[in-house]
Amino acid sequence: MRVFHIALAADWAAAQQSGRYTVSTRGRSLAEEGFIHASRGDQWQRIRELVYADVTEPLVLLVIETDRLEVPVVDEAPDPTSDETFPHIYGALDPGAVVDALPLDPAGPGPDAPPATASFSRLFLQEITFRAALALGVMVIAGAAGLAAQLVYGDTVALVVALLALVAAVGGALLLSRRRDRMLDGG
Repeated sequence: MRVFHIALAADWAAAQQSGRYTVSTRGRSLAEEGFIHASRGDQWQRIRELVYADVTEPLVLLVIETDRLEVPVVDEAPDPTSDETFPHIYGALDPGAVVDALPLDPAGPGPDAPPATASFSRLFLQEITFRAALALGVMVIAGAAGLAAQLVYGDTVALVVALLALVAAVGGALLLSRRRDRMLDGG
């Protein structure tokens, strides 16, 4: 699962140097708060408007892959009267868990500004499109190999060839997916 955290670009740069991000939220440290505030995709823009609207320093939106964290993430309500929960990261954030750091306009969006450049919807659609293209590629390779084998050797051999091509194509898709993930991680 991916969660999001708005950070001052200077704090994020310092964390990349030290190997630990320990800012809970604007003006509060992990030691003071006990956790790092995070948001889901449908929450971060509202948090930006509420907490960071007057910030003039460069901001980044950290895209955090929770599976890469070595500390717990707990969905909690900010107070007992709230129905809405937010993900809280209980420990220092390892920069390796951050899959993207997207620059945000420090002035924030004005009334006539276009939508944020890296909305959750955009990230989600990019991921779905990539996965769908991989799946389509796997099906086309397996189908073409099976059809070619059927024309030359008959049905029984075609089934075996199609299954072998399917296994090979899935392996190739996994390798492409891992390579893409490494590229997104900057490695």
